[in-house]
Amino acid sequence: MAGRFPITGATVVALTYKDGVALAAEKRVTLGTRLMSRGGKKVFMIFNKLYIGVAGVVADMQAISRTLRASLKMYELESRRPPSVKSAAKLLSNILFSQRIFPYLASVIVAGIDEEGPHVYVLDPLGSVIEDKYVALGTGAELAISIIEANYKDGMSREEAEELAVKSVKAACERDVLSGDGIDVVVIDKNGTFEKFVPLKKPF
Repeated sequence: MAGRFPITGATVVALTYKDGVALAAEKRVTLGTRLMSRGGKKVFMIFNKLYIGVAGVVADMQAISRTLRASLKMYELESRRPPSVKSAAKLLSNILFSQRIFPYLASVIVAGIDEEGPHVYVLDPLGSVIEDKYVALGTGAELAISIIEANYKDGMSREEAEELAVKSVKAACERDVLSGDGIDVVVIDKNGTFEKFVPLKKPF
């Protein structure tokens, strides 16, 4: 998969906790070995209490976020109810699969909370969709997921989930030269959405 769909440097993680979802992504944008920006956006608000985190080509990240946001708005207008996280993931799966001949060079995490609780889905460039308790994408994914797997537990508090998400991305940034320059964090629960930026000490 990695050979056919080259993903530019990134580290994006998401995990569920007792009452919601924590989503985190670093901000470095690279193209091959080139540093293009230290302020890239890889986490996008799509709907109320529904976000995506994306690893891949920036233009494709932005196109995916715009297309999904517009499609979900149409879904809400036609069905007269807000989309569930599962509906959003399935809709994005259809969008990605429809582009399979010339696929978006991006992998996506769909994270949010609805009437059924918190959910995290991961999708590859062809639209395969899998739900899990925690996921990681990008060149720093192996490093990040090792931290999550060693520390994740069911029933975590909001503070524990946020801390673990940040810790995992920080670990990847320390070892993956294509990841860095700060971390965008989003925490979503029944009370709303909280966003913050976590700076890193060494802006390589």
